[in-house]
Amino acid sequence: MVKKNKAYITVLLFALCMLCGCAKRTEVKNDDSFIYSVNGERNGLVKINYDFPGKTTEEQVNNVIKELQKPAEEINYSTTIPEQIKIQQCEIRHMIVYIDLNDDYLKLPVVEQELILASLAQSIVKIPKISGIYITIDGEELKDDKGNPAGIINEDDFVQNNGSSLSSYEETELTLYFANESGDKLVKQNEQVKYSTNTSREKLIVEKLMHGPQDETAHPTISSTCTLLSVTVKDNICYVNFDSEFMSSAHDIKPEITIYSIVNSLIEGTAVNKVQIMVNGEKNVLYMNTIDLSQPLQQDLDLIQHAEE
Repeated sequence: MVKKNKAYITVLLFALCMLCGCAKRTEVKNDDSFIYSVNGERNGLVKINYDFPGKTTEEQVNNVIKELQKPAEEINYSTTIPEQIKIQQCEIRHMIVYIDLNDDYLKLPVVEQELILASLAQSIVKIPKISGIYITIDGEELKDDKGNPAGIINEDDFVQNNGSSLSSYEETELTLYFANESGDKLVKQNEQVKYSTNTSREKLIVEKLMHGPQDETAHPTISSTCTLLSVTVKDNICYVNFDSEFMSSAHDIKPEITIYSIVNSLIEGTAVNKVQIMVNGEKNVLYMNTIDLSQPLQQDLDLIQHAEE
């Protein structure tokens, strides 16, 4: 009888420990590592403790996906990727994780589709050397609600809002630097813009630079054929990733004017203190055979044209 009681107590204590351990998964402290899972009501995201096991980047990515497929251990969160959604392929190229899903994903409610994307993107980009995800459905590029290609998705495409609407709009003033008429100096312009809170301020700034200045006295600094692949922030460094068209000069603009229109605008308008510009995920780039982009760049105030000039 004593042995049976001891065995019963041992099992009971183990069960209690398991319950206590599970209850702490959503109790994420400031220094804890974590990923995002869909909450219990499936209308928002919640942080859960996660240690990112795996020796290689590939192992860490696969382990995160497996974690998001597991049954939830408590009622405060739920399984992010439902059983009917299959990961048909997953590979890493140039810091981007390419994930192919089956078409059952498109049968889910739109809000649930966005939650799955938000959970995947915000969790996977926490892995070093990963800056975004690219989703295909049965090999076809994922489209947004307007029929446009979704492209590379990262944490800055979403806002965590504790179950409220996934998107709202705000108005803000941006300080942007464009080229002067000679293309050898930066001119400062302030623009009042309305934007979706699903877009980070860093991404908004780069997109507005790509659209060009509102004032005709200034000139665009980025080629109109260029595509922005991703904008992410880690450790106060903003990583801006363009496609290869970025290497084409915008009009008669000096190379340093193009580069520092981006760097100066981002550093002045956000909390970042350095900017790393990449082309197709590559850092070892010599822009226009002049500007070394292999390291993050700091603000250059000497390139700014002042009123008296």
